[in-house]
Amino acid sequence: MFELYGHPFSSFTWKVLIALAERRVAFRFRQVDPGHPDNSARLAAMSPTGQFPVLVHDGREICESNVIIEYLDLHAPGDPPMVPADAAGALEARMMADIFDDYVNGVMQQVVGDALQPEGERSVRAVVRAKGQLLRSYDWLEAKLSAREWASGGDFGIADCAAAPALFYADWVEPIPAGCPGLRAYRARLLARPSIAHVVDEARPYRRLFPLGAPDRD
Repeated sequence: MFELYGHPFSSFTWKVLIALAERRVAFRFRQVDPGHPDNSARLAAMSPTGQFPVLVHDGREICESNVIIEYLDLHAPGDPPMVPADAAGALEARMMADIFDDYVNGVMQQVVGDALQPEGERSVRAVVRAKGQLLRSYDWLEAKLSAREWASGGDFGIADCAAAPALFYADWVEPIPAGCPGLRAYRARLLARPSIAHVVDEARPYRRLFPLGAPDRD
């Protein structure tokens, strides 16, 4: 049995939940929050930073969402794999996953993190800089994805698992502009996919946790 430690509102947990749903893998979800102290204590022992997600399977404890997704390719394989079998395709998929993680999701979280600070410790300059980086990333992705259905240019895979939560939340922080119609259409395709629609619905009860105020859409 697979066990996943995480939270339904967590963007990086979403990535693994999407991959599990795509593979139709049976698993036990161990929610990590103040209401589940045993899960929180177990996670703290498994993760070097105490952060989720962590997958437990066959005596192994696997950290890092992209590594977990690749682990599922080995131990719960499907067709097509989340990471392409050919080396060039695998590099493109991993690159795109990292771009969504680092230059969309990570930057979005800088804005969210600032909003969680006490009012006197917030930085307007840092928020403006982060939102500018998001807009640059949107422009780059618009050019990259304009001729693609899915992020790495082939089948739905690891890069799309990363893109779904990244673009979902980033568009709340800094809306994707009308000048990026391809990226907006790609986000809509992601949210229409059943595996992603499911995690969006499962996270709805937690939207009150979004410090900037969750918009009345999606």
